[in-house]
Amino acid sequence: MTRDELRENLMVAIDTLRANKGRSVLTILGIVIGVTSVISVAAIITGLNRFVQERVERLGSRTFFLARVNFAARFGKLPEAIRKRKYLEYTDADYLKATCPSLESVSPFNTRMFFMGQNNVLTYGSEKIERVFLRGAGPEYADAMPMFQAETGRFISRYDEDHARQVVVLGKALADSLFPSVDPLGKIVRLNAKLYEVIGVMARDEGAFGGPGVDQFAMIPLTDFKKHYPESKELAIGFTVSRNVPPDQGMNEVIEAMRRRRHVSAFADNDFEVFSPDFLSQLWEQLTGALVILTGVISSVGLLVGGIGVMNIMLISVTERTGEIGIRKAIGARKSDIRVQFLLEAVMLTSVGGAIGILFGGLIAFIVRSLVPSIPATLSLLWIMLGVGISVGVGLFFGYYPANRAAELDPIVCLRYE
Repeated sequence: MTRDELRENLMVAIDTLRANKGRSVLTILGIVIGVTSVISVAAIITGLNRFVQERVERLGSRTFFLARVNFAARFGKLPEAIRKRKYLEYTDADYLKATCPSLESVSPFNTRMFFMGQNNVLTYGSEKIERVFLRGAGPEYADAMPMFQAETGRFISRYDEDHARQVVVLGKALADSLFPSVDPLGKIVRLNAKLYEVIGVMARDEGAFGGPGVDQFAMIPLTDFKKHYPESKELAIGFTVSRNVPPDQGMNEVIEAMRRRRHVSAFADNDFEVFSPDFLSQLWEQLTGALVILTGVISSVGLLVGGIGVMNIMLISVTERTGEIGIRKAIGARKSDIRVQFLLEAVMLTSVGGAIGILFGGLIAFIVRSLVPSIPATLSLLWIMLGVGISVGVGLFFGYYPANRAAELDPIVCLRYE
């Protein structure tokens, strides 16, 4: 088929759609719904994936965590075998420093959180903040977790740690709430009714998906934390592997050292957990897996309904234009010409529906990103192209049978048809 013939068939398809506007709109509605759901959910998931990956990268590819249980597992019901595990000890960090030469830094830390039944209250003057995340850590903690470094002032020093000084580094949101118009450095605040000097403020970090970020944390020396909160036993240890050592080597050294220290037999499973920041990505993939499947089902139903609608409308169009088909064949139109003509009409219908669906999906992504900044929905070129491909594919698949039926009609029968 020549370019002129293709252009002519395209113009005929457009004129046919214009002549039946109401029918065409109802036909493409299913395509619009299907493509909109695919594009909008894909945009949201793409943005969130990028956001989660950025947070993982901020934690560092050589930073790992040692804990009695996995951080993510704390929010579910733990098996009895895990609940009975021994707690980590403060001296475990010193043991790892002495026995694991591949480690660059080792930083134990402990946390009091309101959703674990441990509320923390921070006050200054008439200002009061509840549900503060209180964490005790040493000076190495900011090196292992760069997002906790002080933006103004300083972080906890070795002197603070050795003397269990009552000093605190505040998250940005906490500092702004307590000191809206004055410099917080050097001020004395009450943390759980105890006096602490503010020595630093960390950079703003609102957290992911409405969850806690650095903004909600108050950091104090681990020795002071241990002195005031001896009942808080869920100690964890962050460690970084030296740059000239493969990360897996450092992690394996820690596992072997902790198995020896905790007297785990050779054939028994670890009674502790060692994991990297990638657990955030893995957890997110598990959470979004069901969402992707659900979206696929919904969009498939929409596309199936739209495709059946396209097939029905094209069959009606073939019946209505039987005489036209006969005349075209009588003056020399080939089967391929008729087939292409009706296929173009079907593809035109689904392409219009796909274009509208892409626009609606992009609009939904923009609205979500504007109203909920913690969900950075991003419309990528890949998904736009995929939306176009889906639309054209549906048109070709569901439009082929009516187009082929029209191409196979007997011209004599067509000319007799009324």
